[in-house]
Amino acid sequence: MALIDTLKEIDSKTIKTIYIAKGEILFHEDDLCEYVGIVKKGLIVIASYSISGNEIIYNQISEGGVFGNNLIFSSHPYYRGNVICKEKSEVILLDKKQLLSLFQSNEDFLIQYLKMQSQFSISLNTKLKIMTLQNAQERFFYYMELHNNEITYNSISSLANELFLRRETLSRLIAILLKEKKIEKKGKTLTLSKDKIKKNPIKQ
Repeated sequence: MALIDTLKEIDSKTIKTIYIAKGEILFHEDDLCEYVGIVKKGLIVIASYSISGNEIIYNQISEGGVFGNNLIFSSHPYYRGNVICKEKSEVILLDKKQLLSLFQSNEDFLIQYLKMQSQFSISLNTKLKIMTLQNAQERFFYYMELHNNEITYNSISSLANELFLRRETLSRLIAILLKEKKIEKKGKTLTLSKDKIKKNPIKQ
């Protein structure tokens, strides 16, 4: 069950829903986070730009996903990047007062919110582990093992963001691994070659 599914009909009469055009910036980097956003439809990204002008995407939030939840109750509740609409989107915005009210009146909402926060902690620990690995191949195989030796991706850029690698670096690595027959590729799915499946020592 997604967080959005816990909003009862009575709640929907009081919550704020906004409609955003593709390319619109909903919130800017360093803006105060005053809402938790739940994506009802569309795609939202949190991104900023490097000195050279390249877009750095920190997070992608698709339908049912949430943003602002890790900031709104923090001691420094300011966005680390721009909140950008990548597709025409519909977003529910809940302010702090509404959240506290939902925690008290809607047990399903509270449970799913806590589960979401717990999952974020697990995801953050995984990202930190990936970042500690020294080379691209170690990161790639660790990530593959976390996904049962099979990765389905939307784009090389999005997968590179997950691995904290440059797109060019990941493209070269995949080409090398395919040539060495360590992985197989079908469409946008990468799998570990059957004769290469073994326990990854990195995870021990």
